[in-house]
Amino acid sequence: MFGRRRKRSEEDVEKLDVAAEELAEDTAEDAEDAAVSRVSLPPAPRPDGPWDVSEVARPAEGRVDLGGMFVPGVEGMELRVEVAGDAIVAATVVLRDSAVQLQAFAAPKKEGIWGEVREEIAGGITRQGGVVDEVEGPLGWELRAQVPVQLPDGTNGVQMVRFVGVDGTRWFLRGVISGQGAVKPETGSLLEAIFRDTVVVRGEGPMAPRDPIVLKLPEDAQMVPDGVQQDEAQGSRFAGGADRLQRGPEITEVR
Repeated sequence: MFGRRRKRSEEDVEKLDVAAEELAEDTAEDAEDAAVSRVSLPPAPRPDGPWDVSEVARPAEGRVDLGGMFVPGVEGMELRVEVAGDAIVAATVVLRDSAVQLQAFAAPKKEGIWGEVREEIAGGITRQGGVVDEVEGPLGWELRAQVPVQLPDGTNGVQMVRFVGVDGTRWFLRGVISGQGAVKPETGSLLEAIFRDTVVVRGEGPMAPRDPIVLKLPEDAQMVPDGVQQDEAQGSRFAGGADRLQRGPEITEVR
C-alpha cells in the first residue's frame, strides 16, 4: 500500500512538472505576442494634434518656421535649437521654469514606433541608474523618469523628465519635458498644448525610419551661440540627451 502511494505521488509530481513547463512556455509566448503587437500597431488617430503639414491650411500662422517643423509661438517663450554635427535636429521651447524639447523622426507609413521607442528610452535610463514609470498622461502613454545628472558643483543629482511621443503620417514626434512641467505634470498644460499644436513637415523624399527630420533656422533669427552641442543619450537616440540637458544655441526675441 505504501509503495503504491509513493508511486502515485511520483507520477503526480511528474505531471505537475510537465504542467508547470507548459504554463511557463505559454506565458513566454503570450508575453512575446504582446510585445510584438505593442510595437507593430498602426499610428493612432490624432484629433488634437500634433499635425502633419497636409492637415493644416496655414501652418506658419502663429508658428515659427523651422523647416521640418512649425513650432507654436507663445508670448514670453525662448526658442533654442539643438545641433548634432552640422545639422539642427531639435528645438527646445523654454517657458518660465519649464521646457519642452521637440524632435521629429521619419517613421514607417503603416506602423507606429512610440511603443518600441519607450522601451528603448526606459532601458537606457535604467542602465544609467535612473528610475522610469510608464503612465497614461494627457498626451497618451508617456515615461516619467528620474534621470541621473551631474550638478553644476560637480556632485551627482537627479532630474525629473517626461518623455512624450506621438506617431504621425510617416513621422514620429518626441517631446522631452523638463523643469516644473516634469516635477509637477499638472503644471505642464501649456507645454503640452505647444506639443499638440506643432506641425511636422516630413517631406516626400526617401528617409530611413528613425532618421531625424533636419530643421533650419528662421530667416529673421537672431542667434546667440554658446558652442554647446546636443549629444545622444546613452541607450537610445530618442532620449534627447536627457542625462545632460544643457543650454543650446538660442533664438532671441521670439513672441
